Amino acid sequence: MPFGSPANWGATTEERRRAQPADTLLDGPIARFDRAVTVRAPAALAYRWLCQISVAPYSYDLLDNRGRRSPGSLTPGADELAPGDTLIVFKLTEVRRGHSLTGRTFAESEKVFGPVAATYSVEPIDERSCRMLCRIVVTSKGLRGRLKEFLLGWGDLIMMRKQLLTLKKYSERDARLGHVS
Repeated sequence: MPFGSPANWGATTEERRRAQPADTLLDGPIARFDRAVTVRAPAALAYRWLCQISVAPYSYDLLDNRGRRSPGSLTPGADELAPGDTLIVFKLTEVRRGHSLTGRTFAESEKVFGPVAATYSVEPIDERSCRMLCRIVVTSKGLRGRLKEFLLGWGDLIMMRKQLLTLKKYSERDARLGHVS
């Protein structure tokens, strides 16, 4: 591919090899897309910001939030997620409080994207920094599946990169201001 591959942005080799809960949610051949960023904030604070995607997408608001700005402060209770709750286009199947959120596209989303699964996670590096990761898994069967893999991979790379960098920015800002959890 002349422009490289959308399969990875920021994830280490070890992070890409590690199994994630989303890996088991789809049948048949799959393609995986890993995105990751280092956040200079405690993992607990970064996790709270990660949970904000239950409130707004934190990507390009004009495109994926109908022009409404994603909130610049934490929404009380947004981190109290449970299986069955909605996260952007996903219905949560697993929540590991303080660590990860996993889901699969709900029926309306599957009409547009087909089956897609995702695991978002926060992994501590030390007391003051962590890694924020996302793995997207899509079905990749036949020509239609490979086309979807290509289009979704590049589209997701653009949107997810912005999303993770925005969540990083807010997490780091709050850590500097002393809002630790």
